[in-house]
This record gives sequence, C-alpha cells and structure tokens, in this order.
Amino acid sequence: MTWLRRRLGMVSGERGSALVEFVFIALVVFVPLVYIVAGFSAVQRGVFASQAAAREAGRAMGTAPDPVTGHERALRAAELAVEDQSVDLTDMRLAYASAGAGCDAAGGYSPTLAPGEEFSVCVTVTVRIPMLPEFIDSNTATGQFVVERNRYVDG
Repeated sequence: MTWLRRRLGMVSGERGSALVEFVFIALVVFVPLVYIVAGFSAVQRGVFASQAAAREAGRAMGTAPDPVTGHERALRAAELAVEDQSVDLTDMRLAYASAGAGCDAAGGYSPTLAPGEEFSVCVTVTVRIPMLPEFIDSNTATGQFVVERNRYVDG
C-alpha cells in the first residue's frame, strides 16, 4: 500500500486533511444553503398568510349585518389568519377595493354591504427575511379575495 501512496504522490503529512476539507465545504456550501431555504420559507409563509387573511376577512365582511361590525370581524379574522402563519401583526394591512379594481387602488373604498355589492378585500403582509437588519427594504405579499354580497339578504 505504501508503494501506491508513493506512486500517486501522497505524502504522509496530508493526514487529517479530509476533515479540514469537509469543514470548509460545509461552511461554504451548507450554511448558505440553509439560509436560502430559511429565506424562501419566510417568503412563502408571508404569501400564505396574506392569501388566507384576505379570504377569511372577505368571508367575515361578506356575512356581516353592517359595515362597522363587518370591518371589526374582518380585521379579527385577518389577524387570526396571519398569526396562524407566525407573521407579526404589525406587518399586516387590511384594505378594500371597489369591484374590478386591483389591490393597488385599495384603501379609499369602504363597503356598504348592500345586497349584490361586489368588492375586493386586500391584505398586505410585510415579509421579513431572517437575520437581515430592519433598515433593509423588505418584500410585501398581497392577498386578494373578491366578495359578492348575497343578493337576497335584507339590507
């Protein structure tokens, strides 16, 4: 076996170098890979939170007896959906948009809950990537749910 080592040029001073190489590769490859997976999961969690919050807020608003009660129910339903995905409530914004308008126009519209009324519920969640400082610009995820109020309700 020693003749093979001499022939391949392996020196006895290289003992233990495999451990050093493994640690180096682990630091260079595995640590960034774990960070990337954590970042993608944070973004996906924000997307799930915004979509679920918009859906639940829309259902709460669409079945409410009046706009004030509806907004309170919608806000609480959105908060529960966002908390379910472990996203901070301070990073959530609930707004309404008129029928056919996107979430870019949300905020200036208030549903009246008239029979047959159609409007969109938009929930925007700020997504924070782990281990990044607060001053670095964050991404936002917006969920939209279209509500069509029942035409056959007393209102």
